[in-house]
Amino acid sequence: MYKEKKISVIIPTYNEEGSIKQVIEGFYATGYVDEVIAVDNKAKGKTAEIINATKATHIKEYEKLGYGHAIMRGLNEATGDLLIICEGDGTFSPDDLEKFLIYSRDFEVVFGTRTSRAAIWSGAFMPFPVRFGNWAVAKFLEVIHNGPTLTDVGCTYKLISRSALNKIKDLFLYSKGDGCFSPELMIWILRRGLRPIEIPVNFKERVGESQYTGDTWKAAKLGFRMCLLILKYKFIKI
Repeated sequence: MYKEKKISVIIPTYNEEGSIKQVIEGFYATGYVDEVIAVDNKAKGKTAEIINATKATHIKEYEKLGYGHAIMRGLNEATGDLLIICEGDGTFSPDDLEKFLIYSRDFEVVFGTRTSRAAIWSGAFMPFPVRFGNWAVAKFLEVIHNGPTLTDVGCTYKLISRSALNKIKDLFLYSKGDGCFSPELMIWILRRGLRPIEIPVNFKERVGESQYTGDTWKAAKLGFRMCLLILKYKFIKI
């Protein structure tokens, strides 16, 4: 609970067996979180068993596979007034939650950004080409969709208020639910006239292997797909 508002955390999980318990417990340890929704998107290994051994709510999303589908399912299941989206791979710090909550006093939506060098930890996958690419695609989105200052399109760590979510939920039908969901969500928020702000977050080394990134070439291909999606939405009335 924060300022009499219930806090929900949504964590999509696919290959986070080695980190999901630590992430869930880390969020509860902040003292602000009322519920954690762990969305099992046909997760590998003992992920489901580990989730069930925690206080988190284990949601199975086996029909619609993909990063975006898992997040949308979690948003639909969450009951909080303020909704936090975060990875379960250990790259983000639950301790950064308080920063999001402070900014939520003035903004309906808060985006995290991993492009501040001071907050990128040793071992984190953020080489200069990837950091520059995230910034460049974010600037493309900012210009095309008349947004505020944006520097990172791939950062999962976000806060969305319940009122903001209610204004964009009907757009879930437009999504393919894949790895391009982060900029897609950002576009929906901008196009519906919501007022987001971006804040730096700590970015650490991932535990395990990523489905979408992990090397510069995979990141570049994902960035190209994001650019196509950003351009496509310019011509869609929403």
